Amino acid sequence: QVQLVESGGGLVQAGGSLRLSCAASGTIFSINAMGWYRQAPGKQRELVALITSGGSTKYADSVKGRFTISRDNAKNTVYLQMNSLKDEDTVVYYCCAEIRPQPSRAAFAYWGQGTQVTVSS
Repeated sequence: QVQLVESGGGLVQAGGSLRLSCAASGTIFSINAMGWYRQAPGKQRELVALITSGGSTKYADSVKGRFTISRDNAKNTVYLQMNSLKDEDTVVYYCCAEIRPQPSRAAFAYWGQGTQVTVSS
C-alpha cells in the first residue's frame, strides 16, 4: 500500500513564503513524475508544478518565477517552495506521484489528502 502525506500548509501574509512537503511511503519500487496540483471550490484541479524522475520541471504560468518544485529521491519526497504568495494562491494543494509499487506492476497515480494554503492580504 502506498501513501502520500503532505505537510507545510497554513496561513501566510501576502508576499510571504511557504514550503510544502509530500512524502511517499509504503511498497514502492520506483517513482516517476511527482507534482503539485491545486483546486479551488467549484473549479477543476489544475497543475501547479511537475518534476520528472530526471529532474525536469514544468510550471503553470501563474506560478512561474515564484514557485520552485524539487525532490529528494532518497526520501521519496517532493517539495514546493512558494514565494511572493498572492491572494489567488489561496486554495487546497494536492500532491501527486506516479508510483510503481512492484517491478511486475504498472505505475499508478497516487494522491495526497490535500493541504490548505491561505494567503491573507
